[in-house]
Amino acid sequence: MKNLLKSFKITAWLEGLSLLILLAIAMPLKYMFDLPQMVQIIGMMHGVLFLIYVVMAFIVSTGVKWPIKTLAIVLVASVVPFGTFYIEKKYLK
Repeated sequence: MKNLLKSFKITAWLEGLSLLILLAIAMPLKYMFDLPQMVQIIGMMHGVLFLIYVVMAFIVSTGVKWPIKTLAIVLVASVVPFGTFYIEKKYLK
């Protein structure tokens, strides 16, 4: 379980970082400078990381026996900028 938690921490960090890059760099490049390539690349990476994060959240919640409320918080945090960083610090110690 310890290795799974470590993997989930890394996934949470990468998912959060990909969301920030998508929102802060790729989207402005697309809409301000008409350069959609970055959104295509980062968007795909973020989508894959998001799916991995959600699947791992369910697996970890089963192993650690999180209440449904905690799982819901972990899942909602994945769509909020900086949310996964909070989850990593609060629930994945």
